[in-house]
Amino acid sequence: MRKHKGFSLLELLIVVAIILIIAAIAIPNLLSARMAANESSAVASIRTINTAMITYVASYPDIGFATTLAALGPDANPCTPSSANSCLIDSVLAAGTKSGYTFAATGAGGPPQINYYATATPVAFNQTGTRSFCAFEDAVVRVQPSGSMPSSEADCQALLPLNQ
Repeated sequence: MRKHKGFSLLELLIVVAIILIIAAIAIPNLLSARMAANESSAVASIRTINTAMITYVASYPDIGFATTLAALGPDANPCTPSSANSCLIDSVLAAGTKSGYTFAATGAGGPPQINYYATATPVAFNQTGTRSFCAFEDAVVRVQPSGSMPSSEADCQALLPLNQ
């Protein structure tokens, strides 16, 4: 009788079981790392919107803060700055969805617009993020731990600042 070289079925099943156990441990960690990365990206995007709003009001003082998120973005490539499309943020953020979050920004109280309010809300709660973020004229990023979007600037003002 000749010896056959190779793995037995039992050995292969043990290896597959070990791989499945490792995957079961790694996948939840991967998902939580992805949510943390999405939340960090959302905070950075809110800070970008804050900077763009301050630059916008300095560039167009007769208008005040931008009335929409799209007004902060580009109109075409190459972008020609105007009050309708100021070229201060990228087209992805200006479209309103980036890294698993939905963004909105509105100016109010004018003319000129003397207030603004920006929000970032997870697209799919517990999948893309668990917290929402907002900011207004003081440019401090605030956090809503429940993930629901603050419904007004006053609600945003009542939230605690993000500790980062």
